[in-house]
Amino acid sequence: MSSLVITQLTNIPLISKGDDLSQILHQSVRDLGLTFQDGDILVVTSKIVSKSEGRKFRLSEVTPSKRALELGSEVKRDPRLVELILSESRDIIRATEQAFIVEHKLGFICANAGIDHSNVQSDNEGEDDWHLLLPENPDQSARRFSSDLKRTTGKKVGVLIIDSQGRPWRRGTVGAVIGTSLVPTIVDLRGKEDIFGYKLRITIVAAADELAASASLMMGQAAERVPAVHVRGFPYDLCESTINDVLRPKSSDLFR
Repeated sequence: MSSLVITQLTNIPLISKGDDLSQILHQSVRDLGLTFQDGDILVVTSKIVSKSEGRKFRLSEVTPSKRALELGSEVKRDPRLVELILSESRDIIRATEQAFIVEHKLGFICANAGIDHSNVQSDNEGEDDWHLLLPENPDQSARRFSSDLKRTTGKKVGVLIIDSQGRPWRRGTVGAVIGTSLVPTIVDLRGKEDIFGYKLRITIVAAADELAASASLMMGQAAERVPAVHVRGFPYDLCESTINDVLRPKSSDLFR
């Protein structure tokens, strides 16, 4: 019988710009008495990656453009925040007082371009002033972490960087992958036989998103202070992959 074991990394300190996140994650695993094995995976929130890469901005230092001023007035949003959203977006899908949905420049659809201000405040400064953008290149960040772990442990360790995202037809957020190294985003089961010998024709599994959602359960969203988990028992082989593998091309998008 196989099992999937997800272990919280609860001893990670508050992360600041310039921190060596690879070393911090490795030390956190060792402090729990775990030893990396080939096939293990680290799932990491985008938030601590962004903090280590200096992706934190103050609204008081943002000058809104004419477009941001006009759009902010239309949807009753702070035009400085709108400016940050526009700077991170390829296209605006929908902008209302209730929702600001965009195509992020990384290619996926999300609210507010993934910009967040929960768990961002530091140094006793204004909570509403600081906002955190997503990592500039999450795939690249994940590959760097995997490479660092391979060098220090000698083991093949996958890395997922995840963020909380909403869904168009259901309430609530779920963890979703935005960057990967060695963890397959997609597992194509077409041609595989079911228990009655029927060959699957359309089944493609978003394996990395399934793991991201599972890991997110163990991380929480408020004051849990669990920004990463260690995973053992992922049922698919590690392989090269990118976030682009899971993104549906606009030409086959049924909702735009």
